Amino acid sequence: MELKEQIDVENLPKHIAIIMDGNGRWAKKQGKLRVFGHQSGVKPVRDITEAAAELGVEFITLYAFSKENWNRPRFEVDALMTLLVKSLNKEVKTLQKNNIRLLTIGDTKNLPNKTQVELQKAIDATANNTRMTLVLALSYGSRWEILEAAKSMAHKMKEGILTDDDFTETQFESELSTAGFPVPELMIRTSGESRISNFLLWQLAYAELFFTETLWPDFSKDEFYKAIINYQGRERRFGKISEQLQES
Repeated sequence: MELKEQIDVENLPKHIAIIMDGNGRWAKKQGKLRVFGHQSGVKPVRDITEAAAELGVEFITLYAFSKENWNRPRFEVDALMTLLVKSLNKEVKTLQKNNIRLLTIGDTKNLPNKTQVELQKAIDATANNTRMTLVLALSYGSRWEILEAAKSMAHKMKEGILTDDDFTETQFESELSTAGFPVPELMIRTSGESRISNFLLWQLAYAELFFTETLWPDFSKDEFYKAIINYQGRERRFGKISEQLQES
């Protein structure tokens, strides 16, 4: 039986978050520059997005560029921004064909102007698509996001828009950049690293974490299916015990 056929489509995570790691190491293994790894990482993005949509996953969030990534060598950052623009231009047709909406989270005002323009074009072009939402985390850092949400709430309290009674988890979540999204139920990280790296710290509170040694350019649909099958084999208790889940 193929891996895809082993997936219970009635028990899919609504939202899957992915840290796409290992492009640089993959390129080094090929004796190439790191940029070659980033270029080779575009195909898995397309493949996994299509695979998720075919299964019926509602949201995919990809950690494409962190706020910490701005500290990388200028040549690599510039190459990544150029690649992003080219990819957006090329992949909009694929998103439209698959009825996928594109959104972004992060401090995107720090992106180069050309990147911001192309990103907004892609977001506008896919705004009415309903099959799945693809979220790109760009210039994103979860600590930054949480601080921004806290500042927003503090400002609203100062202006009298909110009171102490309004300072709730629900209100705080409405201030985050993921407001309106279901929380990720599964987080996948490639390349063998076993950490979250400042990614969706609030949202991943009860997510199942899946780490694989596979480098991102080698991450295939079958690798994606394995992660979902692994997720479906876990018992999600949310602080309860197994007996309580069985009773309910």
